[in-house]
Amino acid sequence: MVQFQRLPWISLILMLLTYSSLGWNLANAKPSLYGWGLIAIAILLLIELLTIPWKRLNYYSLILFRSALRSFLISILAAFVLFLMISRFRLFLDVLVILAATILARIDFQTTKFSRTQTFWTLAGLSLTGLLIGFMLEQLDFRFWMR
Repeated sequence: MVQFQRLPWISLILMLLTYSSLGWNLANAKPSLYGWGLIAIAILLLIELLTIPWKRLNYYSLILFRSALRSFLISILAAFVLFLMISRFRLFLDVLVILAATILARIDFQTTKFSRTQTFWTLAGLSLTGLLIGFMLEQLDFRFWMR
């Protein structure tokens, strides 16, 4: 009960709303079941990257920049990502809001001294629940307008 009271409710509600918005927008695009699975895996990977310890993240980043060729390829990839950000600015802003809400929730969990696994499972469950809520709300709205 004590851990339930220490939860950062404001950031969790904000995160739930952003992932619900994502689910709503994705349901409008009508991806296949395979697409929904890829989206869920991408969300879990994002949350895993945000909950990974900083020392391990530092180790992985050093592996990426170990050679000049890798550094060059990463800079080319970064330039391509910048081009995509500019060309799809609306999509970039949506992703940025989702990322910011997830980072805010992660920071709040870190300041309230939750463990890494508790943080991961709470954020993963909440993000996938928000995605499902957005999908279901879009489906209900669609069915309401069809009658």
